[in-house]
Amino acid sequence: MEWYRVVETDNYGGDYPNEKFATPYMLRKDEAHQIADLFNKLRCDRRYWKVVKDGYQLAPGFEP
Repeated sequence: MEWYRVVETDNYGGDYPNEKFATPYMLRKDEAHQIADLFNKLRCDRRYWKVVKDGYQLAPGFEP
């Protein structure tokens, strides 16, 4: 079985999205999509939640 996580990222597709895992554990694909869909319905304009496979590497934020 493949495992998935929900990631918070930049809604504008910037070079430094400062991504964070929104779930502390891995989920089945359908569970992850339900959570991401709910977060996106309640979202703020600058952030977006997406589903990624286990092993995904988070993109860093901008560091001056």
